[in-house]
Amino acid sequence: MPFPTEDALVYVVDDDPALCRSLRFLLEAEGWPVRLFESAESFLGEIGDRSRPARPCCLLLDIRMPAMSGLELQQVLRERGFDAPILFMTGHAEVSMAVQAMKSGACDFIEKPFNDQAVLDAVAAAVRRCADMLDEIARREAARSALSHLSPREQEVAYLVARGQPNKLIAAELGISEKTVHIHRQHVMEKAGVSSAAELARLFLRADPGALD
Repeated sequence: MPFPTEDALVYVVDDDPALCRSLRFLLEAEGWPVRLFESAESFLGEIGDRSRPARPCCLLLDIRMPAMSGLELQQVLRERGFDAPILFMTGHAEVSMAVQAMKSGACDFIEKPFNDQAVLDAVAAAVRRCADMLDEIARREAARSALSHLSPREQEVAYLVARGQPNKLIAAELGISEKTVHIHRQHVMEKAGVSSAAELARLFLRADPGALD
């Protein structure tokens, strides 16, 4: 399914005004909203203290710039946890640097002079990756929120139910009656918005992949 480009944002960070204009024309012709920045510092000023993209996005980032380089900006964003996918723009002599940048988390690099379709394909893949990441974060936070409404005892029961234990064994482990386990189990299902042990297990794993280890 094609990604709805109007929901996304492409940041272009490069000190070459002509290149920025060219990329804006190319991307906006395909429906991608674009923001241009002439330096890494101006981009950091734009995102402020945010530690996460507010919408699906990617960075088209020049690997060499006069003050803060693209590689240095990548490091700053990594330290902040700002996980917008980065596409490095690089000249032929800088390919080895771009490869190193990918080892540090960049998702691709584009060699100058650009092939227009290669740029568009790389941007589409990067924005989709960001959208998937943000969706996964939202699901994880929703799962954690659902489980946070459980009382301490309900959390104990929920954990054991999610691990597939029957009421009888849960009662023995917690030192309570089966009837009490049954009541807690009903409350857990209602509060968590699930209807089976399998759904509850998925909720635990969505909140924390290692929760049931």
